[in-house]
Amino acid sequence: MAPSVEEIRKAQRAQGPATVLAIGTATPPNCVYQKDYPDYYFRVTNSEHMTELKEKFRRMCDKSMIEKRYMLLTEDLLKENPSMCAYMGSSLDARQDLVVAEVPRLGKEAAQKAIKEWGQPKSKITHVIMCTTSGVDMPGADYQLTKLLGLRPSVKRFMMYQQGCFAGGTVLRLAKDVAENNKGARVLVVCSEITAICFRGPTDTHLDSMVGQALFGDGSGAVIIGADPDLTVERPIFELVWTAQTILPDSEGAIDGHLREVGLTLHLLKDVPGLISKNITKALVEAFNPLGISDWNELFWVAHPGGPAILDQVEEKLALKPEKMKATRQVLNDYGNMSSACVLFILDEMRKKSLENGHSTTGEGLEWGVLFGFGPGLTVETVVLHSVPVVN
Repeated sequence: MAPSVEEIRKAQRAQGPATVLAIGTATPPNCVYQKDYPDYYFRVTNSEHMTELKEKFRRMCDKSMIEKRYMLLTEDLLKENPSMCAYMGSSLDARQDLVVAEVPRLGKEAAQKAIKEWGQPKSKITHVIMCTTSGVDMPGADYQLTKLLGLRPSVKRFMMYQQGCFAGGTVLRLAKDVAENNKGARVLVVCSEITAICFRGPTDTHLDSMVGQALFGDGSGAVIIGADPDLTVERPIFELVWTAQTILPDSEGAIDGHLREVGLTLHLLKDVPGLISKNITKALVEAFNPLGISDWNELFWVAHPGGPAILDQVEEKLALKPEKMKATRQVLNDYGNMSSACVLFILDEMRKKSLENGHSTTGEGLEWGVLFGFGPGLTVETVVLHSVPVVN
C-alpha cells in the first residue's frame, strides 16, 4: 500500500533542531587602518580642500570604535575608476563589474574554510543560501558560487539581494526552516559584502553618507547548517532554537538604501540607536519568556554592530555587563560594519574565545544566547541560540 501524504511528510522532516556545524570567514587582503583613513579618503577622492569636512570625518572615525577594516578597493582601483570617487558620479557599470565578480569569489573563500572545518565531501551540500547587498545580476551570485565551489548542479539555491545589515539573521532563519523540514539537508549559508557598491567621496550636504564611509568594511562569512548531526564526523557549534523577524514601529525611513546610477546610496534619517534600544526589550521578552529567562545577562550575545552607539544604547537599556558585547565589539574593532556578514564573524569569534578561555560551552560557558540583526526597515531579526559543550 502506498504511504499516506502525512507519512511522506513525516519521513521528510528532521528530528532535532537546525545546528551550526562549521563556520568560515574571509576578507580581501587590503587592510586599512582607521587612524589613517581620513587622510587616505580625502586624498583619493580629491577632496583635501574640504578641510572642515575632513575634521568632521576624522571625528566620526575616532568615535567609530574601529581599529581597522578590509576593502577590495585599493588606490590603484580607484585611480582606474575615478567616477567612484565623486560624491554623485555616474558609476554603476564600473561598480557592478567589480562586485558581480568579486562577491562570489570572496564568498568562495569563506565557504571553503567552512567546508574544510566541516570535514565532509562538498557533494553532501544539498542547499545554498547566498546573501549580498553588493550588486545584482543574473544568473545570481548563488549560481556563481555553486560553480566556483564545484557543487552538484542539483543543489537547491536561494539568492537574497539588497537586504542590508539585518540579513545575517534572515539567512539563519531560512536555513533553520530548510534544515528542519528536509531530513539530511546540509545547507551552505554565505553572506558576502563588498563596499565598492557604495563607496563615494564626501559631501557636506549629506553627512549620513559619510557615516557609512566611516563604518563599512568588506567581508564574507559562511556557515554549514544541518539537523540531526552525525556525531561520529560532525561537531555541533550552536543550535538554532527559535527565530523571528519584525518591523519596528515608527521607524519608516530610518535606514534606506537606493540603487542608482551612482551606485548604492545609503540614508540614515532617524535615530537608529534610539529606535533599536526602545524596542529591544519587547523582542527579548517574546523570545525568552517561554524559557523562563528575564535576566539578559544570563545570555551570551551576538548583536549586529551597526555602530558603537547602537551597542552602547542597547547595553544601557538592558543594564548589560560590559563583557556581554565583548565578541561583538571585537569584530567591530577588527573589521568594521560588514553588513550581513558581521553576525557570522561574531559567532566565529565567540566559539574560538570560548575554547581558548576554557569555557564549558561554545557560548562563553552559558547555555542560551541571542543573535540580533538590525537593518533597513527598521527590521530586526532575532535568533535564539543554544550552545553545545566545547569539544577540544
